[in-house]
Amino acid sequence: MSSTEWRKEAVAIMETADESIVADLMKGAIDLHVHSGPSTMARKLDHLQQVEEAAAAGMSGVLFKDHHYSVAPVIPMMERLVGHLGVQMYGSVVLNNAVGGFNPYAVDFNIKSGAKLVFMPTAHAANHIRSSHGKTRLASNVKLRPPRALSPVDEMGRIIDPVKEILDIIAEHDVILSSGHLHVAEIFALFEEARSRGVTKLLTNHPTYGLHSSFKDIADLGAMGVVVEQSACLFIDSRFNVYPPQQLKDEIDAAGVANSSIGSDLGQVDNPTPVEGMRQAIRLLLGLGYAPGDVRMMVRDNPARLVGQKLPDAG
Repeated sequence: MSSTEWRKEAVAIMETADESIVADLMKGAIDLHVHSGPSTMARKLDHLQQVEEAAAAGMSGVLFKDHHYSVAPVIPMMERLVGHLGVQMYGSVVLNNAVGGFNPYAVDFNIKSGAKLVFMPTAHAANHIRSSHGKTRLASNVKLRPPRALSPVDEMGRIIDPVKEILDIIAEHDVILSSGHLHVAEIFALFEEARSRGVTKLLTNHPTYGLHSSFKDIADLGAMGVVVEQSACLFIDSRFNVYPPQQLKDEIDAAGVANSSIGSDLGQVDNPTPVEGMRQAIRLLLGLGYAPGDVRMMVRDNPARLVGQKLPDAG
């Protein structure tokens, strides 16, 4: 089947969901993978608009991710403008070349500026560059310097010293470590080192898309206590749809609901907004047979645990 057929299948499944349940599950939901702007990449909406849409849907939190800069230092200004809407805003930092790659100083600064999540390299990960073969969905509107390929391991597969220093900073401040776009072999080495250094909040994103994870890998990550985040955009009515709906269920079942979460991974032009993407994902999960309580765990409880957000009363 083609991506177009998978999208049609997803839409048909989503149409079976009870909209009153969907609306209830949107209340309190937290999206830890929002690509709003400004950015060097074309974005559908800016950070303030994203918060406004999230508030209208009753969501309780959003985490902003840009591949080249951290939103964390400007969130205090954003709180002055939209803080009254009641949506918690979180920043992150991605260790691409724009922040110096594996740069402990950038990690230290951004965490102390409020960042809750440190992503390993994405667009500049050696694995991403090898896998994209010169083609990438992460192209910028402006021409940036050619990337230097980044890997957290040396030629023997051992974690390099700057990454060890970064892991110690993450552990000290108890923030989230994401595997970014590393290869799954690098991810296991990274997470094993991270756990040995006291990092407790581990996250991997879209495990089979670009990271080369098998279902067994996903199960092993879940058994390690890693939260496996599924990107809604890969399964819903999105131009990024590349998988059939059943694969979403298979991946979640491999990790287990208790170790799974949903992030929109949206904000790009010609795509649903992040809020609409979360809404579609909830419809799809319900249509795939997950109980409302399981869906709530994936869209609210597990993300809240990672960012340390107090849970609202269950609806």
